[in-house]
Amino acid sequence: MTCDSAESRDDERDPVLAAWRAAGIEGRAVRWDDPGVDWSVFDAAVVRSVWDYVDRRPEFLAWAKATAGVTRLLNPAPILDANTDKTYLRELGLPAVPTHWSADDLPDWPEYVVKPAVSAGARDTIRTTDRAVARAHAQALTDAGRTPMVQPYLDMVEAEGETSLLYFNRTFSHAVRRNAMLAGGQTLADNGRADLRTPAPDLVELAEKVLAAVPGDLLYARVDLIRLPDGSPALMELELTEPYLYLSHMDGAADRLAQALTELL
Repeated sequence: MTCDSAESRDDERDPVLAAWRAAGIEGRAVRWDDPGVDWSVFDAAVVRSVWDYVDRRPEFLAWAKATAGVTRLLNPAPILDANTDKTYLRELGLPAVPTHWSADDLPDWPEYVVKPAVSAGARDTIRTTDRAVARAHAQALTDAGRTPMVQPYLDMVEAEGETSLLYFNRTFSHAVRRNAMLAGGQTLADNGRADLRTPAPDLVELAEKVLAAVPGDLLYARVDLIRLPDGSPALMELELTEPYLYLSHMDGAADRLAQALTELL
């Protein structure tokens, strides 16, 4: 599944389809909101670059529920429902980046990151050292009917970096160190870069605890982790809807994704 705006940006689409063909799976890219598509003719519908759901979340979730009624949806509709609103961070009960969920009584942090709970790609996100500015942005999100997330900016995203662990059918594939989206001097091109990384054992342990807290089939999962100032690992985001999978960073990654789909089918 894709969307119109993803056509020119989803550079993982062709490698994925090629790996599927090599595994004996016939697949093609289809817009999720194409009214002419009969989803019942497919053995499965795999959600990938649906990057326009942020502005159309109710419509997207209604589509997911309807589609799941006529074919196998991966990842499943209940997972998409929960994962497209980052309030899931407070439901998991696992170490996560400290988050304040309103514009009131902001903690006294040296620097703030403020963003909506339904968002992608740092959209409508600010980084500021000014507590009043942070509160104003959080209040603006609240006034617009959106849930604000106020977090401390963690210098470790620039020092050690953010580690993303990729899993296919709950089996570890590879991990990358990602550039900090809000780091000074970064460009949009920089934000798409990453380096292959061997994750530390405590990061793997936390990632697997995070996945264990999510029931149901998971064709793919990206667990984004960071270290807190005391060195302990914490969850930044759990990407189960439309994550970039960094398939080009590890030989055989696209093939492992195809194998995972074969297993689930």
